[in-house]
Amino acid sequence: MRDFQKPGRSAVIAQNGICATSHPLAAKVAVQILEAGGNAMDAAIAGAVLLGICEPQSTGIGGDAFCLFNLPGSDDVHAMNASGRAPAALDAAKLRADGMDVLPLTSVHAISLPGAMDGFIQLSKDHGKIGLAATLAPAIHYADAGMPIAPKVAFDYVQSGSTLHGAGRTHYTLQDQSLKVGQMFRAPGQADALRRVAMDGRAGFYEGEVAEDMVKSLNAAGGTHTLDDFANVRADYTAPVSGTYKDIELVEHPPNGQGATAILMLNILKHFDIAGLDPMGTKRAHLEAEAAKLAYDTRNRVIADPDHTARLDHMLSADTAAKLANMIDPASAIPPSLPGAEAVHKDTVYITVVDKDRMCVSMIYSIFHSFGSGLASDKFGILFQNRAAGFTLEQGHPNEAGGNKRPMHTIIPGMVKRAGKIEMPFGVMGGAYQPCGHARFLTNMEDFGMDAQTAIDAPRCFAEGDTLNIETGYPEKVAQELADMGHTVTRAETPIGGAQAIKLRSDGMLEGASDPRKDGIALGY
Repeated sequence: MRDFQKPGRSAVIAQNGICATSHPLAAKVAVQILEAGGNAMDAAIAGAVLLGICEPQSTGIGGDAFCLFNLPGSDDVHAMNASGRAPAALDAAKLRADGMDVLPLTSVHAISLPGAMDGFIQLSKDHGKIGLAATLAPAIHYADAGMPIAPKVAFDYVQSGSTLHGAGRTHYTLQDQSLKVGQMFRAPGQADALRRVAMDGRAGFYEGEVAEDMVKSLNAAGGTHTLDDFANVRADYTAPVSGTYKDIELVEHPPNGQGATAILMLNILKHFDIAGLDPMGTKRAHLEAEAAKLAYDTRNRVIADPDHTARLDHMLSADTAAKLANMIDPASAIPPSLPGAEAVHKDTVYITVVDKDRMCVSMIYSIFHSFGSGLASDKFGILFQNRAAGFTLEQGHPNEAGGNKRPMHTIIPGMVKRAGKIEMPFGVMGGAYQPCGHARFLTNMEDFGMDAQTAIDAPRCFAEGDTLNIETGYPEKVAQELADMGHTVTRAETPIGGAQAIKLRSDGMLEGASDPRKDGIALGY
């Protein structure tokens, strides 16, 4: 039990349903959908699309999504890959000939096709109850009426608002100025696009005037995107991957997502007595940083488009983890791994919903970097993601940029099972941090007995590139000891990630947790 004399959050306990996400209005709308007879899938889609209006810097209908879910009465976990592909004409050899060695984050060539909307449409049709029009109605309303800017959103505008250019500035600033706390963000163009989807399904977005607006805007910026590229977008159902840690099974989305990285990290950490360490101490932070370096280096060598990921079994094998664990010196830092195709990024939204029938949805939805590419379509104001920056231009690499390929993706929804039963859908936002965040969140719970809210609240660190970023929750003594071990320690300029979780308790209740690093809440009924 937490100390009620100190700042903190209580877990949310409810019987019928809970939503945990990063903005209060999205959580409220999701619960209203449940109360009105919708199921967890309806609620998650409604909340997710609304998050694109509540947090326009973090996500939107120009982005991608991944989803893990079960059906009522079943503990089988299903997966949906709603990540978009590169346009057919994207050619790594041509980009190299033009002098590029990486895809610049603001280049039109870093804009992959938006996959999320097709995923939402399919999931609503196959597994929702109330229909797409009812599910999209809240987002349409608030896109028209407007949404007051929340504190964390305003903070992100200060950090990344300069990314916006052209139509991006027209649609996402107020008189060319970054939006501030309490100012209204309106997106009437997106409301119009969503009304077309509600009426015509995928044809309302991937064909006709909305698609024409996106293609025209991209072509004007030098992109090779075509109407055929948009018409060919398809989300796919896939089979999850999983691994065990102590008494739990961690279920993750398969490549092109990086979920296998979290499984590998936990497989490495199994070789150390994590539970015998101080949870906020130097030794634990060091071991986690070293495991992250090794797991992320493996990710950069292996994970790519599903059709090009050839060594996933090697990445998930116990033997691979054991060999990597043997490389870790408990007293000294190894040189940092090469960042490979990874680009530094922070922004994504995550939403999880559990309903009265214990259907669990774990959904993550992103435009990659804060404000994505910074470019929006002229008429409808659809902000384009820059997810294709996740490709490498290294010739022959499985994640080499190429037409119709999906890039390596950082966003990963999670699900925990215990004794074969689904126990907790969860997610950790924060771009590259996500696998490390999954490992830390679960070891907080399994090794140190923390409840989900305490595990989320605890301070974080992340070894990224040649730097070990640590949050202000770590005392200076720990920072100095890590530096003495050879880490290049930097105090994080922004919070590291953000998490949400819903635990299905053994007493039949639901327990929701939401990260104070974001504006959101867990809300139940």
